[in-house]
Formats: sequence, structure tokens, C-alpha cells
Amino acid sequence: MGGVISAGDPKWIEPFSGLTESQFARLVALVRRRGGVVQRGRPWRLSLQDRVLLVATYWRTNLTLRQVAPLFGVSKSAADRILDHLAPLPAISPARRPRKDTVYIVDGTLVPTRDRSVATSSKNYRYSTNLQVVIDANSHLVVAVGLPLPGSRIDCRAFTESGVDRACRGAPTVADGGYQGTGLLIPHRKRRGQVHLSPHQEAENAMHRQARARVEHTLARLKNWKILRDCRLKGNGVHQAMLGIARLHNLALSG
Repeated sequence: MGGVISAGDPKWIEPFSGLTESQFARLVALVRRRGGVVQRGRPWRLSLQDRVLLVATYWRTNLTLRQVAPLFGVSKSAADRILDHLAPLPAISPARRPRKDTVYIVDGTLVPTRDRSVATSSKNYRYSTNLQVVIDANSHLVVAVGLPLPGSRIDCRAFTESGVDRACRGAPTVADGGYQGTGLLIPHRKRRGQVHLSPHQEAENAMHRQARARVEHTLARLKNWKILRDCRLKGNGVHQAMLGIARLHNLALSG
């Protein structure tokens, strides 16, 4: 029986991947170069394009694999194999050495996660993991995503423990007040005994807020992939999903 959803019909691509047809073709080419056509065990019933779309659909809708599999005309076990094989391949590449004019922005986001090994009860009153995300301030492209840490971990610790500090070396990086002691560009705060900030400091803080809004908007767009609102994946699944979704986000922005 043919799948109900197929990349062979372009009308399914954008709703379930967030990409145009040409952007999706670039994603498939990337996955192919990274080993997406390697044969392991039984032959794949779906083409590579359909398998990539299945993974994107799973991330985009956060349906269970038991629900996604019939949409593509395959069994749940086949969908499991597809996800295990392809999910790591679209991940964004490690950050390159930044150019002299590059400015980064970093912020942490809480992803509700069922796996208690990478999650704790946090300020959103759910078991969540803290994912540190670095973007380029000019292009809004995601540069790096840190390793998942318990959601109760404060940002100034998560910045170094997640590994994203390495991506920020050599570039000025904007962050909020939660990153005190990291050497990043954070807002001015009133010192002990200081009643008001100076007009110059207030003006700099206003510019700082405008810059930081870019990372907030990026995080909101990333969470259009609903798996980041309630992730059922275990182990490194949430990290793989975020890295892959970052790739889809970057492709959508860069065309």
C-alpha cells in the first residue's frame, strides 16, 4: 500500500518540514552525503526523500511513531529504524572560526523531556532539560547547541558545562543577566548603593534588549517543531532533535 504522505507530492513538504521544495532537496542531498543511503539489514521500503520527510514530520508534529508510521504506509518498527538511522545526520556542523565582524547571542531554553536522566523539575514546573543555543546576531542562524543539562542548571554554569562556550571563543557574545561571571556582554546592573543607572547605561541596556530579542525569536521559531514542547525521546534523542531542527531552521532562513 502506498504511503498517504510522500515527498514525491510537493504539497506535503512545506507543512511537514517547514521547508520549500528546493530547501528540502538540499536537506536530502546533505543526508545522502552523510550516509543516508547506507543499507543496514532489510531494504528500506521508502525512498530517501520519504524517510527524511518522515523524520521531519515526527519532529514537526510530535505525533508518536505509531501515529506517524501509517501516514507513510510503513510499520512502527520500520519508522523506528528510519528515525534511529537518519535523526543524527541533518545535525548542524560544528561552529567554524568566527569572522572578525561576527557577534553571537546565547540563551538557554527549557525543553520538557520525559527522560529523567537529562531533566529535573525546573521553573516551568515540568521535568525539563536546559539546552544552550548560540546564534549569529546578523543572520539569525543557529551556530551551536549545547549538550542537554538538567533544567534546574543555571545559565552561567550551563554555558560552560554544555560546551557552547567553545563556539563563542573569538567573537563578542551577548547574553542576559543570568550569565554573570562568564565574560559575556550582559546588561548593566545597579551596584550596591546605586539608586539608578546612568542615562548612558540605560541606553546601552536598551540596545542590549533589542539585540537579545533576536535569540528569543529564534527559540520561538525552533519550537514550531513541536517535539521541543514535549520530547518523548530518551538518551541523546533530544539533543539530536535540536541539532536537526537547527539545520532545518538554518535552511529555511538561508534559502
